[in-house]
Amino acid sequence: MIPELGVFALAVAFVVTLVQSTVPLLGAARGDARLMAVGSAAATAQLLFIAVAFAILTLAYVRSDFSVANVAENSHTLKPLLYRITGVWGNHEGSMVLWVLILAAFGWTVAALGHNLPPSLKARVLAVQGIIGALFLAFILFTSNPFERIVPVPVEGRGLNPLLQDPGLAFHPPFLYLGYVGFSMAFAFAVAALIEGRVDPAWARWVRPWTLAAWCALTVGIALGSWWAYYELGWGGFWFWDPVENASFLPWLVGTALLHSAIVVEKRDALKTWTVLLAIITFGLSLLGTFLVRSGVLTSVHSFAVDPARGVFILGILILLLGGAFALYAARAPALKGGGLFAPVSREGALVLNNLLLCTAAAVVLVGTLYPLVLDAFGGGKVSVGPPFFNLTFVPIMVPTLLAVVVGAMLSWKRGDLAGVMGRLWLAAGAAGLVAVATLGLGGLRHALAALGFALAVWLVVGIAVDLAARLGLGTVGARDCLRRAAKLPRSAWGMAVAHAGLGVVVAGITASAHWQVEELRLLRPGETVALASYAVTFDGARQVRGPNYSAWEGRLVVRDGDRLVATLLPQKRFYPAEGQTTTEAAIHTTWLADIYVVLGKAEEGGAWSVRLYHNPLVPWIWVGAVVMALGGMLSLSDRRHRVGAPRRAARAGSEPSAAKA
Repeated sequence: MIPELGVFALAVAFVVTLVQSTVPLLGAARGDARLMAVGSAAATAQLLFIAVAFAILTLAYVRSDFSVANVAENSHTLKPLLYRITGVWGNHEGSMVLWVLILAAFGWTVAALGHNLPPSLKARVLAVQGIIGALFLAFILFTSNPFERIVPVPVEGRGLNPLLQDPGLAFHPPFLYLGYVGFSMAFAFAVAALIEGRVDPAWARWVRPWTLAAWCALTVGIALGSWWAYYELGWGGFWFWDPVENASFLPWLVGTALLHSAIVVEKRDALKTWTVLLAIITFGLSLLGTFLVRSGVLTSVHSFAVDPARGVFILGILILLLGGAFALYAARAPALKGGGLFAPVSREGALVLNNLLLCTAAAVVLVGTLYPLVLDAFGGGKVSVGPPFFNLTFVPIMVPTLLAVVVGAMLSWKRGDLAGVMGRLWLAAGAAGLVAVATLGLGGLRHALAALGFALAVWLVVGIAVDLAARLGLGTVGARDCLRRAAKLPRSAWGMAVAHAGLGVVVAGITASAHWQVEELRLLRPGETVALASYAVTFDGARQVRGPNYSAWEGRLVVRDGDRLVATLLPQKRFYPAEGQTTTEAAIHTTWLADIYVVLGKAEEGGAWSVRLYHNPLVPWIWVGAVVMALGGMLSLSDRRHRVGAPRRAARAGSEPSAAKA
C-alpha cells in the first residue's frame, strides 16, 4: 500500500496546485488579503505532499521493492546504497518527481521568506508557480507515474545504466534541476510584474537573488556533467557540443544576461522590458532542455526517455507557458515606463553590449542544436552539427564579450570615461600582450588562437585585480585605509571579482587543453613503454578484478619522468551482468598543470591490449574555474542587499565612493 500512498500524495499536491494557481490571483485582483494568503498556505501544503511522495519513492529504491515498475527497471539488489538512492532521479519518472519537489521548495521559500513583498505581487508569483506545478504534476500523473505496479513481481531488478552509477552524475541532475527550476522564479516574478504593470528597482532586488541562486546551481550542474563526461566516457574531452549538453548551456547563457540586466534595473531603473523578456526566455530555454531530454527526438547518453507521447505533453506545457507569457508581454510591456537614460559609453551601455553578445551566442547554439532536428523533420535527411560549427561561430562572439567584461566593470554609471578606463588597464593589457607574444614565440603562428585565448584569460584575471586595487586604493592610501575599504566593499563586488576571475581560469584551461592535448593510441604488450609528452608510460599487463556489482579487466600502467615514479594508473574495462553492459573507466593522474589520462581498450592476440593515452595540459583548471565562478556567485548572494525585499542601506556621509560603485 505504501506506493499507492505516493500516488495519492502526488494527486493531492496536484489539487493543491489548482487552488494555488487560481485563488491568489482572484484575491490579488479583488484586493482580498484572505484570498491572497491562500497562496502561501497552498505552497506549503504542495511542498509537504510532494516531499512525502519523494520519500516513499526513495524508500522503495532503498528496500529494492521490485513490485514498483520504476524500481524494477532501474535498480538491483547488488547496487551500492549510494546508487540505489541516486537511482531515484536517474530515470525519467523519478527525475520528474525531483523536478516538482524543487519547484515546490522554491515556491515555499517565497511563501516563507517573502514577507517584504507587496501582498499582491507575492500572491501572483505564487499563483504562477502553482500553474507551473499543476502542469508538471499532471504530466507525472497522466504519463509518468513513478509508482506504477508490475505483475508478476520480478525476483531481481534490471539495474541502473552503468554510466549513471558514478558520483559525478549522481549529483549532476539535482544541481541542474536547481538551476532549471530556479529560473522559474524569475519567470514567475516577470509574469506577475506584467499582470501588475509595474517593474521597478525594488522588483529587480527581489528577482536578482533567485536568478543568482539558479545561476550558481546551473554552473555547478554543468561543471559536474562535463567532469563526468570527461572521466567516464573515455574519450579524453570535456565538451562535445552534444545537443543535451547544449540544452543546459542555453539557459546558462541567457540567465547570465538576465543577471546583468537586472543590475541595470536595480541601479538605474532602465532596461525593464528587456529584463522581463530575458526572464521569460531563460525559463523557456530550461523547459526546452526538459523537452529535448524526454521527447525522444535526441539520441544521447544524457537522454532519459524516448516516448513521443511524453514529448508531446511537455511540448504542450512549453507552448502553453511561453505562449501565455509572450502574449501577456506583448499586451503589457509597452505600458511599462522606460526609466533612466544613459550614454552608450557607460556601465549600462557595457551591460547592454554584454546582453546582446550573450544572447547572440545563445542563438547560435540554439540554431546549431535544433537545425538537424528541423531538417530531419522536413525530410532533409540527417546531418550532424558538431564542434567545427560551434568553434567557428560561438568562439568569435565570446572574444569581444570577454574583452568587455573588464572594461564594463570599471565604467561609471550613466556616463563613463572609456579613455580613462583603458589608461588604468595598461597593466592588464601589457600582461595579456606579453603572454600572447610568449605563446607565439614558443609555438609559432600556428598557435595564434592559443595566444589569443591565453591573452584573454590574463586580461580577465589581471583586469579584475586592477579594478579591485583601484577600489581599495592599493598604492595610493595607507595599509590601514586599504583594509578599511576592503571591509566596507560590498560582498557583491567581491563576488563579481571572484566570478570573473574564475571565468579567466576556465578560459585558460579550455585554451591549453584544446591546443596542446597529446594523444597516443597504441597496441601494447606487457613490458612495453610509450612516450607521452615528457613522460614514459610502461604497460605492466592486465588482470581480472571484481566489484560489488561488476567484473572488470584492470590494466596497470606505470608513469615515470626520467627515473622518478610519477604515478601508477589502473584503468578498467567493466562488465555489469545485471544490465548486460560494458563501460570504460579511465585512470587519471591530476596535477595543477595537467592530466595524464589512460583508457584500456580491447584485448588483442598475443596478450596485447589497445590503450589510449592523453596528456591534457591545464584541463583541471576548467572545473576549478567553474567552482570559483559558482563560489563568486554565492559570495555575491550572501550580500544582504540581495535578500528578498531587503531595503537598501543609506550611504553614510564620508563613505568611500569606491565602495559605492559595486
